[in-house]
Amino acid sequence: MEAPGPRPAPALGGPGPLGEFLPPPECPVFEPSWEEFADPFAFIHKIRPIAEQTGICKVRPPPDWQPPFACDVDKLHFTPRIQRLNELEAQTRVKLNFLDQIAKYWELQGSTLKIPHVERKILDLFQLNKLVAEEGGFAVVCKDRKWTKIATKMGFAPGKAVGSHIRGHYERILNPYNLFLSGDSLRMVPTELVEKEFWRLVSTIEEDVTVEYGADIASKEFGSGFPVRDGKVKLSPEEEEYLDSGWNLNNMPVMEQSVLAHITADICGMKLPWLYVGMCFSSFCWHIEDHWSYSINYLHWGEPKTWYGVPGYAAEQLETVMKRLAPELFISQPDLLHQLVTIMNPNTLMTHEVPVYRTNQCAGEFVITFPRAYHSGFNQGFNFAEAVNFCTVDWLPLGRQCVEHYRLLHRYCVFSHDEMICKMASKADVLDVVVASTVQKDMAIMIEDEKALRETVRKLGVIDSERMDFELLPDDERQCVKCKTTCFMSAISCSCKPGLLVCLHHVKELCSCPSYKYKLRYRYTLDDLYPMMNALKLRAESYNEWALNVNEALEAKINKKKSLVSFKALIEESEMKKFPDNDLLRHLRLVTQDAEKCASVAQQLLNGKRQTRYRSGGGKSHNQLTVNELRQFVSQLHALPCVLSQTPLLKDLLNRVEDFQQHSQKLLSEEMPSAAELQDLLDVSFEFDVELPQLAEMRVRLEQAHWLEEVQQACLDPSSLTLDDMRRLIDLGVGLAPYSAVEKAMARLQELLTVSEHWDDKARSLLKARPRHSLNSLATVVKEIEEIPAYLPNGAALKDSVQRARDWLQDVEALQAGGRVPVLDTLIELVTRGRSIPVHLNSLPRLESLVAEVHVWKECAANTFLTENSSYSLLEVLCPRCDIGLLGLKRKQRKLKEPLPSGKKRSPRVESLSDLERALTESRETASAMATLGEARLREMEALQSLRQANEGKLLSPVQDVEMKVCLCQKAPAAPMIQCELCRDAFHTGCVAVPSIAQGPRIWLCPHCRRSEKPPLEKILPLLASLQRIRVRLPEGDALRYMIERTVNWQHRARQLLSSGNLQPTQERTGSGLLCGRRQAAAGQAPETSKLSQPPASTSFSLPGAWDSRTSYLHSPFSAGRSCIPLHGLSPEVSELLMEAQLLQVSLPEIQELYQMLLAKPSPAQQADRSSPARPSSEKSDGCRGKRDGVSGLESKLKRRLEREGLSSERWDRVAKTRTPKKKRIKLSHRKDTNSFKLERARGHELVPSADTQSLPADASCSEHEDSGDEDAVCPAVSCLQPEGDEVDWVQCDGSCNRWFHQVCVGVCPETAEEEDYVCACCAAPGAPGRS
Repeated sequence: MEAPGPRPAPALGGPGPLGEFLPPPECPVFEPSWEEFADPFAFIHKIRPIAEQTGICKVRPPPDWQPPFACDVDKLHFTPRIQRLNELEAQTRVKLNFLDQIAKYWELQGSTLKIPHVERKILDLFQLNKLVAEEGGFAVVCKDRKWTKIATKMGFAPGKAVGSHIRGHYERILNPYNLFLSGDSLRMVPTELVEKEFWRLVSTIEEDVTVEYGADIASKEFGSGFPVRDGKVKLSPEEEEYLDSGWNLNNMPVMEQSVLAHITADICGMKLPWLYVGMCFSSFCWHIEDHWSYSINYLHWGEPKTWYGVPGYAAEQLETVMKRLAPELFISQPDLLHQLVTIMNPNTLMTHEVPVYRTNQCAGEFVITFPRAYHSGFNQGFNFAEAVNFCTVDWLPLGRQCVEHYRLLHRYCVFSHDEMICKMASKADVLDVVVASTVQKDMAIMIEDEKALRETVRKLGVIDSERMDFELLPDDERQCVKCKTTCFMSAISCSCKPGLLVCLHHVKELCSCPSYKYKLRYRYTLDDLYPMMNALKLRAESYNEWALNVNEALEAKINKKKSLVSFKALIEESEMKKFPDNDLLRHLRLVTQDAEKCASVAQQLLNGKRQTRYRSGGGKSHNQLTVNELRQFVSQLHALPCVLSQTPLLKDLLNRVEDFQQHSQKLLSEEMPSAAELQDLLDVSFEFDVELPQLAEMRVRLEQAHWLEEVQQACLDPSSLTLDDMRRLIDLGVGLAPYSAVEKAMARLQELLTVSEHWDDKARSLLKARPRHSLNSLATVVKEIEEIPAYLPNGAALKDSVQRARDWLQDVEALQAGGRVPVLDTLIELVTRGRSIPVHLNSLPRLESLVAEVHVWKECAANTFLTENSSYSLLEVLCPRCDIGLLGLKRKQRKLKEPLPSGKKRSPRVESLSDLERALTESRETASAMATLGEARLREMEALQSLRQANEGKLLSPVQDVEMKVCLCQKAPAAPMIQCELCRDAFHTGCVAVPSIAQGPRIWLCPHCRRSEKPPLEKILPLLASLQRIRVRLPEGDALRYMIERTVNWQHRARQLLSSGNLQPTQERTGSGLLCGRRQAAAGQAPETSKLSQPPASTSFSLPGAWDSRTSYLHSPFSAGRSCIPLHGLSPEVSELLMEAQLLQVSLPEIQELYQMLLAKPSPAQQADRSSPARPSSEKSDGCRGKRDGVSGLESKLKRRLEREGLSSERWDRVAKTRTPKKKRIKLSHRKDTNSFKLERARGHELVPSADTQSLPADASCSEHEDSGDEDAVCPAVSCLQPEGDEVDWVQCDGSCNRWFHQVCVGVCPETAEEEDYVCACCAAPGAPGRS
């Protein structure tokens, strides 16, 4: 450590002969590695034999060891002499702070700051420093010659060399300060010159230089420069390692290897570091450490510190030289060297043969002083250092010698050496064995001395004694009044001087009382001390026993070797008992480490942990052993001083490796080994983490064998051998090592690939050829391709195309031979399939033409029926409506309560147009399609009847409903309004187009109910005839047939009603204008006439003039406007007939006739006729005749068409008879609360008229029968199947019997029944009448 010299005394002696200082030789400098640096006490113990020869040494830590500076510098205050800075034009706080820092810096350097003058002005140092920094710094300004520019900015006139003056002042005053702030070296003067100047000043009387030194600053008060736990400086995670570092001076004195750790008191300077803030020339005089202990000094930052040291063995020689050169000082002050105020030139000591060594300690370096080594030195500038004492076990003898030396000098002890020894002895079981052995030796000396002293005291007559705990007393209360030593083992006291003690060496110095009045005060009896010493001895002897076991283990014979676990246990015992880290322990560790490495390698070899890349055929691992190395390694395991459990297993591994080598050599000697055998042998090699030279050749052979087997396997199944497979196999074969079998297989593969590519290219060209080739030519090519033993993708495609063409032709032939009219979807599917087949198909153009004709027909039909910009499709117009009003939208699934007869399937529900279209498409025969449409008609009538009644009731209700919604806009009623004849809903005349009164009365339908142009029947029949000529079934065609059948049926019923005479005008039933009257009464308003023009939505036929009186526009919100024929004034039959008249998408004269009769005002004669009970038979027959005449027009049209086609009249008679099959109607179960069609269902009403009233064209008549008694007709077939259903098809014999048969009972389909004559079995028998 260092001590301050506030003002060193004149040096004893002078410089060399010529008055110049000669530097002493350099002390040793050590640069430990990280491993050596990890344990400071082990490293110091290692360098002690060298370093103690010079007394001091320097240690440079590893470069990366840079502890953070953690001292609170704000608490370190100095009072240097500085000039008042506020007189130097520094008016701002920033300038004052800057100048204060500059002045403080130069004060610490031993100089006083003087502000220079330039051009008779005080130089603004703050501005100068700022401008130079802005220009890039001192070096940049000098390089770019900017000093004149800076002088101009500072306000000096140019051209007077001011820049050079400013540069000189900056370089002298500011540049050192800036270098200090940046951490760069501030050495402006070499250390050698500073050192010579220091000793010159010390030796000169004429020059008086005063310096200040901040020394012996307690780190406990101001904080250590090293980081400590719970310190005020926050550390980064990387800096926390310095908290527990052994080189942290807060940790070194109290480490386990330091004996000072057994002193409980915190001794400043010895156990707690001291801080030193030095300035230039501040020095520490010659001295040795308290109790001759070690010291260690660390320079945190700043300028170097120069040290001088004298080894411990020359301490007395130095003291002798000093006493001889200045005896008067030592006479007055015997402990002069302990007062730290005496300095002597090292050259003087060297002249008197005192060995002196020097060193310059730089920032970040340690200086260590050894026991009783005198040292001194000085600081070369401003710096910050920290120092502390520590004691190793080798110091203990010197420590006891130092206490004896202090007693002779009457110098105070810092601590009690005996107390420390006894405290260490009380912890003998945990002491380091070397420490225990050394303490035991020191304690033996202490016991012998104490025994002799106590015996001397006893002889002096001191008899009285008392045990006393000296350690509980403060040190100044247990000091010997004579020699100032600290008493612990024993002391003498006297009652005449209470509180005073003397050691046993100075009993006579206590007082003048006789000895028998003295009292011996002791800490331990001798009997207490011997067991403590024996415990230390046992602790030391435990090491001897351990060492004996280690030697036996290391030198054991083969049969008596111990296991590796035993070796580890010996090391653990040494660590637990803290045995010394000597050569024996190091050798044991080395042997154990070698054995562990061998065990690890052996285990790896046993585990077979070969890297994956080597398993796949890659190279040699860097750590792999050869077989020879494995043998040597096994031998090495046997030579180890310990036994490893892996040794026998590794021997077995070596045997298996040798067996593998033998088998591999045998297998490789074969001409072509099996791939499986090679793979099995390679799998075995994966268990060996050993270099096997045979593996490379085995892998080559394995690849060849795998390739040949893959080629052979691929050729076994030609259907899976693709072109890519052949190319891939050829590519793989090219990369194989040359081999005869591989080359032969390659030649075969190449030939097959060439042939395959040729035929595959040919197949591809045939598939893409235009025009397409015939089926026969392509079949020939397919036959050739099938002979090639490989899979050709284009060949397979060609084969598939040929097969699809054959299947397509078969389907076409089956369609032509089936006898049924083909369905459009079937034809479209055939055409689509045919177009996708790259084969010339003769039938395809005919089918395409047929499909095109059907599309032309659909377009013609759409033009006939659909209005301009219609939102409805043709099928939607021709089919019964599925989206009507309340019943259509809110209908619940109806459950049939009557059980179906066994074997009869329930027909699917048709809830929407898509369902209906699907049912028509899926129907195989026309009859089933007609039945489906008939069911849809019944649903349509039911739904519309409910809707009409609901709307009529809504409009006729006497109570006004505020929530009533009408019209397209779904708003409340508001006059004027008009009523739809079909749905009976009311519409605002402003929302729809209505006919004008000027155009006459019209039947008006709303936009929802008017769905088509309603062409006349004569315009529709040619469409049906052309469709029959095309002979293709499609949903629109079935719907058209059914619509015509429904129209003719309605005509029949309408003519029957018109001819019956039962039809009365509505005025006779309900009174004129019932609806209008009720609404007018409710509204209280008069009717008005409409001025709107005729809309396209009105039905154009004339009505009687009486209609005008029934048509009115009301302005009441509940007025219906133009009214319709009231429902409550008509019979159900007439109401149903009128409703269906508007549903028909055909214009008929009977509709106009019905409305004219209902709305006509009857004459008196007519009223008289209607009032008569019966009509003449002639009138009835006229009515029937008129009905027949009405139908005869259709028959004549069909006859004329058949005549144009070349059919005779006989053919017409047969066709008319054959194509009117009877259909047995089965009644359906309906809800009881349904109002619509009750009358029709009750009487089993048929959609089609009887055969005696009308005749449809041949293909359209699918459901006619002769009279109502047909439901009870019996099929005369021998095995009648009694078919049931909505419709049952019949056929009439064209032989002589003219009987009717079920078509299904005699095996006739509807198409055959329509197109060909049927002769029953009886008429066809030989000799049957009429057979000819």
